[in-house]
Amino acid sequence: MKIIYKDGTVAECPAEEVTHVLRHSAAHIMAQAIQRLYPNAIFGYGPATDKGFYYDVDLGDTKLTDEDLVTIENEMKKIVKEKLPIRPFILNRDEAIKLMHDRGAKYKEEHIGDLPEDAIISFYQQGDYIDMCVGPHITYTSALKAFKITQQGGAYWKNDSSRKMLTRINGVAFATKEELEEYERQQEEAKARDHRRIGQQMQLFMSDDLVGKGMPMFLPNGYTVWRELENYIRNKELKLGYQHVMTPCVGTVDLYKTSGHWAHYQKNMFPPMEVEGETFVLRPMNCPHHMMIYANRPHSYKELPIRIAEIAHDFRFETSGTLKGIERGRHFCQNDSHIFVTPEQIESEFKGVVDLIFETYKDFGITDYRCVLSLRDPNDKVKYHPDDQMWDMAEASLRKVLDDIGIEYTEEIGEAAFYGPKLDVNVKPAIGNEYTLSTCQLDFCLPAKFDLKYIDADNSEKTPVVLHRAILGSIDRFMAYIIEETKGKFPTWLAPMQVKVLPVSEKTMEYATRCYNALLDEDVRVVLDDRSEKIGYKIREAQQEDRVPYMLIIGAKEEEEGTVSVRNRVGETTTMKLDEFITKVRTEIRTRAF
Repeated sequence: MKIIYKDGTVAECPAEEVTHVLRHSAAHIMAQAIQRLYPNAIFGYGPATDKGFYYDVDLGDTKLTDEDLVTIENEMKKIVKEKLPIRPFILNRDEAIKLMHDRGAKYKEEHIGDLPEDAIISFYQQGDYIDMCVGPHITYTSALKAFKITQQGGAYWKNDSSRKMLTRINGVAFATKEELEEYERQQEEAKARDHRRIGQQMQLFMSDDLVGKGMPMFLPNGYTVWRELENYIRNKELKLGYQHVMTPCVGTVDLYKTSGHWAHYQKNMFPPMEVEGETFVLRPMNCPHHMMIYANRPHSYKELPIRIAEIAHDFRFETSGTLKGIERGRHFCQNDSHIFVTPEQIESEFKGVVDLIFETYKDFGITDYRCVLSLRDPNDKVKYHPDDQMWDMAEASLRKVLDDIGIEYTEEIGEAAFYGPKLDVNVKPAIGNEYTLSTCQLDFCLPAKFDLKYIDADNSEKTPVVLHRAILGSIDRFMAYIIEETKGKFPTWLAPMQVKVLPVSEKTMEYATRCYNALLDEDVRVVLDDRSEKIGYKIREAQQEDRVPYMLIIGAKEEEEGTVSVRNRVGETTTMKLDEFITKVRTEIRTRAF
């Protein structure tokens, strides 16, 4: 494939750059299509990305529909067929500003002002469309063989929430139609696994803008799953000596000024509330509250480690474009804990946290994960607590612990919390990008800020070290992960509906009711489908929508023999005595078989 550089040089595209060049050129072709359909459109940025390409466009009061996106894609196909040559040219700064001004390209004109004084300002033109760009690009529009517009969203100009919200139109481009077809197959699989779609089908959770964006509400089925996850992790923590607490969802601004979150995290917090002369905020995390619980009374070194845990409601003002069902919301519940230790206990307690993380992952069959040591960026003097000695000590301590216990990890600069380095365990979900589920952070900073102390063996006052840790992360996100991994086909112990009893007709309703009551008495989550629907319909609904692990088909033969026909989600059917089935189900629930 030939490409053209900004100086007009034409060359064969290096193999490793083909996809990037195609995506970048596709963004220009899409912009030209938009310009033809919406002559008053004003363009912002339009880059290639790791996943495809996008263009941010100011369309005034025009709101695009899905049909409009199809129209734009069809216009792109016309431009490709026109085989328009793509040609570069270079202007000096004054000429470039005049060109953009004359074309009404106010965002491009502003962008020129951000460039260095000696910057070479290059443009690419195809037909009547001109874009400011460094290139390179394909030489003719016809070289774009396989592309698709995927979605639209919103994006602030220059990612600044005080600036105008533009329409972001996304797309993908590939070198061959076969690659595009494979992408579309993957998208269909992603659609089938999307926890938002499954959550709606299975009546797990809902959201409504009247309640608020990013504020999901768990329905009875979903709250059953949520509660099982909560019980699972709480029971594990209790066995390990954690002490569970409950703290308020708000705190004073002074609390967060003391912790440092007000200086370093304020943009992610909801606006403050004035009440009776005090200023409160919804809490974005639980550390300050737990620091105050520790400070409530004196402590001896003999008490440490102290493990304070909470399933805590938190609130963060995530931008609307990042919200995604219960995977990322503005309200969520953290499986949070703060462990107060002496310096000598850091390694053993950190190892205990890591063991708990991987034991949990084993229980849930999670194998595709990556451990990351998240460090500060020493050049960022705004984001991080300014204490080089503390940071050097904390990072060295955490690195030593990871090396000593033999964990494979990579290091990422600039990903630490503002108060200390951390271990992030990132999972690769069935769909989408990897994200962090579990984390453990080492903190020398907050204990000092809250003047926390313990009396050491020599009767002197010492400052404890704190480990911040979350095993499930947020229960909401963990649940989204499990939904997408299983396609909503939860293991029996986690399923909101574990058994559905399906009488074939009214004649077997009495026996079906006896089966239902027997399961109910054994604390099995069971539903009796007593509707006068055909048995085939009941089975399809239970299997495809409810995704119930077991269906009991109750007909005349089963009643006569005192048995049940057990159908699983795969469609396999076996006949057994009711007591035998109850034992089987109770064993799966008790052992939490995944």
